[in-house]
Amino acid sequence: MGLGDKISNKAEELSGKAKEKYGDATDNAGLQAEGLDDQADARVKQAGEDVKDAAKDVADHASDAKDRF
Repeated sequence: MGLGDKISNKAEELSGKAKEKYGDATDNAGLQAEGLDDQADARVKQAGEDVKDAAKDVADHASDAKDRF
């Protein structure tokens, strides 16, 4: 996963936290929910990127092991 993706996902998560807190402060349930949704979306994207990274690591290790034999 690229550094840009990590930064983008983190920025989306932080933006969601800010929306949630602003919604808390203004008693705006819609904004709170939107903030929570943004945070969840960012976490799902990050999890997908983590899965891609793990799959690449497995493929790299399998290739290395194959090359040894």
